[in-house]
Amino acid sequence: MIRVLLADDEDLIRTALGALLGLEPDIEVVAHAASGRLAVDAALAHRPDVAVIDMAMPELDGLEVTSELATALPACAVVILTGHGRPQHLRRALSAGAKGFLRKGAPGGALADVIRRVHGGDRYVDPSLAADALTAPECPLTPRELEVLRLAEFDTPVAVIAKQTHLSNGTVRNYIAAVINKLGVTTRSEALRAARENGWL
Repeated sequence: MIRVLLADDEDLIRTALGALLGLEPDIEVVAHAASGRLAVDAALAHRPDVAVIDMAMPELDGLEVTSELATALPACAVVILTGHGRPQHLRRALSAGAKGFLRKGAPGGALADVIRRVHGGDRYVDPSLAADALTAPECPLTPRELEVLRLAEFDTPVAVIAKQTHLSNGTVRNYIAAVINKLGVTTRSEALRAARENGWL
């Protein structure tokens, strides 16, 4: 019997997935979680064979949960389930230690099949997402530029970003200008949108 943890902040989806997996003779859902932090806690308490984790959750996102479980519970294979898979998310998920990456729009029986595969030691990546990942552009921004861009959300003043990053106001302005130039946009908000659409943030 393959013991499974389901983590998704949408109760309807989590319940539906649990009911669907409950029909499988070799799969038992042993725990549910509505947030990333609860997912880690439930995994440590129940020690499932496979954790099915939604990419976007409160407290910790799917990638953060994957990283924590890779360290704290390495025998648990993680499958990332996402409604909006992007090539960069796939790369980051696999780097974090995920064994499977599946879109929520996959056919009904796909999740059970993926659970069996990763439990058996294989990896699984949604084929269309894998194809997209092979042709997706690499992020042109440096880690520091990404950090400054992330902090620039909500029109955060330059002085606040400078204080958080221990940089001068002028250096922060230079980073923001470099980001805008590299992404071929004209404003911080456009840069944030472009980075998010490409899965770089």
